[in-house]
Amino acid sequence: MQIEFRDFFLKRWRKYFPGAEPPLVFFYTNDDTIAPRYPKPNVWRCVICDLARVRKGKSALFDLDVIGCGGGQRYFGFTQKLRPNFEYFLSCGLPGKVKGERYKKTPELVKKSMENQPPFAAPGKYIVFKRWDHLDESDKPLGAIFFAAADVLSGLFTLANFDESERSGVISPFGAGCSTIVYYPYIENQSDHPKAVLGMFDVSARPCVQGTDLTFAVPWKKFVRMVENMDESFLAGDSWKKVKSRIKRFHSEG
Repeated sequence: MQIEFRDFFLKRWRKYFPGAEPPLVFFYTNDDTIAPRYPKPNVWRCVICDLARVRKGKSALFDLDVIGCGGGQRYFGFTQKLRPNFEYFLSCGLPGKVKGERYKKTPELVKKSMENQPPFAAPGKYIVFKRWDHLDESDKPLGAIFFAAADVLSGLFTLANFDESERSGVISPFGAGCSTIVYYPYIENQSDHPKAVLGMFDVSARPCVQGTDLTFAVPWKKFVRMVENMDESFLAGDSWKKVKSRIKRFHSEG
C-alpha cells in the first residue's frame, strides 16, 4: 500500500473524527515474518478478544493453529468444517450432548442460513491484522475494520452511502463477530458494488469489546472511494461539526 495513501487518510481521520480509534486492516500472506505470530491457545479463545492487542498497536499474525475458536478458523477461511451438531449448538441444543446458544429458533433454520453462508478458502497461509498507523509499503489490505461508538458509526455509515444510488451501501448480516469483520468484507470485495458491513452484534463476542462499540468493516475497493470522498462530503459541513465536537469530547473524557 502506498505510504502516501496511508498518511492521506490518517490526516483526514484525525481531522474529521478527532480522538477516535484508527481502523485495523487485514490481509493474507505466506510470509510469517510480516508480524509476530499470535500465541497458540491452551483453551477456547475468541479471536475478537485477541484483536485487543492489535487495536493497541501490536500487529499480529494468525494461522489455523493459533486461532482458538472454530468460528474464527472458518470465517477467516482456514477450514470449511463446522463443529459436530452445529445446528443444535446455534439453536436449541441436544439434551446431554450439546448446550444450545439459542441464537436461532430451530436447527432447520440454522441449516438453511448456513446454505447462504458458503465458506471460502484463505488465499494465504496466514492472516495479518495491523492498525492503520502501523502499515508499511509492502502491506496489501483487503479491508478496513473500525471499532466505534454511535457518533463515529454515523459518520462512517453516511460516508459509505455518499456515492451510492442504491438504498443501502451498508449491510448488517447475521453472523459471528469474526464473520462480520473478515468473511463478509472479503466476499463483498468480489462484488462490482461492494458494501460495508456493520457488525459485532454477536452476543458471544460482545464481552471482547466495549459496551458502546460495534464494528464497521469496509471492503478495500469501497474504502478507497470513501477516503477519496471525505473532503467533499458532509464531513466538511456545519452539521458534522456538532457531532465532531462530541466525538472529540467523548474520547478525551474516555
